[in-house]
Amino acid sequence: MLDTLIAELDTVPDYDRFATVDEVHESLTRLADAHPGVASLRRIGTSRLGDPLLCLTVGDGPRHAIVAAGPHPNEPIGGLTVTHLAGRLCADAELRRSAGYTWHIVGCLDVDGTRLNEGWFAGPFTRAHYGRHFYRPAGDEQVEWTFPFAYKRAYFDRVLPETLALMRLIDDTRPTFVTTLHNGESGGVFYYLNRPEPALQRVLKALPARYGVPLHAGEPEHPSVKQLEEAVYLAPTMEDAYDYIEALGQDPTEHIGGAASDSYIKKYGALGLTAEVPYWTDPAAGDTTPADRTYRDLLLAHAADLQATSGLLDGVLAAVSDDLVTRSPFVRASRAFIPMIAGMAVTDQSRAGAPENERPATVAEVVSCREMLHSMRLRFGGMLLRALEGELAVGNGTPVIRARARELTETYDGWCAEAEAGASSRTIPIGHLVAIQYGGILAGARHAAS
Repeated sequence: MLDTLIAELDTVPDYDRFATVDEVHESLTRLADAHPGVASLRRIGTSRLGDPLLCLTVGDGPRHAIVAAGPHPNEPIGGLTVTHLAGRLCADAELRRSAGYTWHIVGCLDVDGTRLNEGWFAGPFTRAHYGRHFYRPAGDEQVEWTFPFAYKRAYFDRVLPETLALMRLIDDTRPTFVTTLHNGESGGVFYYLNRPEPALQRVLKALPARYGVPLHAGEPEHPSVKQLEEAVYLAPTMEDAYDYIEALGQDPTEHIGGAASDSYIKKYGALGLTAEVPYWTDPAAGDTTPADRTYRDLLLAHAADLQATSGLLDGVLAAVSDDLVTRSPFVRASRAFIPMIAGMAVTDQSRAGAPENERPATVAEVVSCREMLHSMRLRFGGMLLRALEGELAVGNGTPVIRARARELTETYDGWCAEAEAGASSRTIPIGHLVAIQYGGILAGARHAAS
C-alpha cells in the first residue's frame, strides 16, 4: 500500500508555520464555495465561548470517514493536515472515489483552547517559545477525554459541548474510519489503533522513515498502555488505566475522568487511528541498545525529578492561591496538572520495584524520560507563569504574586536553558509532519474500507 501512497504524499507542500483557527475555517469555507455539489460546510456545534465548530463534508461514497483536527489545543499539525486533505479530495475525483467514502472533516474541535496556543504557531520553534505560549486544558475540559464513562466506582457524564458535537457526528454517520489528529512534542513517531491491524501497522511504521523521522522506542505515554509492536499501541482505555492504578494500591477515582473517541466508536465497528507525530526528534528516540543503568534506577530517578518539579510548582501555586482573583483557563489547568505530575512520580516509584525492571534500560527509554521531564517543566511551569501574568494584567499585582512571578521566571529560564543545552534534537519540517499524518489517514481509511 505504501507504494501507492508515495505520489499522493508528494502533494503536501512546505509550510513555515501552523494555521490558526480562523485560517483553517477560512480554508474550509473557500473550498465549500469553490466546489458546490462536491463539498458542503455545516456547523456541527458551538464552543464553550461561542465559536462555531465547522465540518466540511466531501464526496458521496457509501462509507463514512471522520477526520477531526484540534482535539488537544497544543497540537496544531492537524489543522494543516485537514485543509490539505480537504483540498485534495475536492480537486481529485479519483481520490474521492478510490475508497468509496463520504468524508466529514472537522476543522478544529477545541477552538477556544487552540486560540490560547496561537502565540507560538509562527515560531520560533524552540522549546522556550513553545512553553511560554503553551496551553493545555485540565482533564475535565479536554474534548478528547470527556466522553461518557462508567466502570467499577468511576462515573463520568460531564460531556463538553464540543465533545457532544463529535458524538452527534459519530452517531449520525456511523463511520467506518475515524481519526482525531494528535501530535506529540519530541522523540519519534508512534500510533494508536483501537484494534490490531497487522497489515496497516506495517504501512504506518514505514511512513516516518521516508522523512528521516525515527519510530518511538521509549516510554509509552502511560504504563497501562498495551503495545502491539514497536511504535504501535492499542488505544488507551480508561478501563485499563483504572485497573492499572487500582493494582498499584492507589485510588483510581482520583485519576480517572472521561473516555475517548476511540472507545466511543467501537459500537459501530469503526477503525480508530491516531498518529502521534513530534515537533522535535532525536536519533536516540529509536535506539534500543542498553544504557548504563537499570530500568528500575531510571524510574526512581525520573520519579524524584518529577516530584521535585511538582513540589516547586505546587509551592508557587499554594503561595498565591489566596490572592488570585481570576479563574482563568491557566489557573484551572495549573490546579489540575501540578498534582498530576506528583501522581506520575508516585506511579513510577510504585512500579520500579517489579522484578522485570532490574533489566538494563535502553537508550531510548533514558531519552524519553529526560524529554518527559523537560516537557512537564516547560508545559506546566509556562502555564503557571501565564496564570500569574494574567493576574498582573488585570491589576492584581499583590506583593506575593509579584514576588512569586519573579522567582518562577528565574527558575523557568533555567529549565529552558537546561532543555536546550546540548540537545541533539532537530526541528522536523512542518511539511514532513503533515505528510506523515496525511499518509496515515489515507492508509487507515483504505485499510478500513478493504
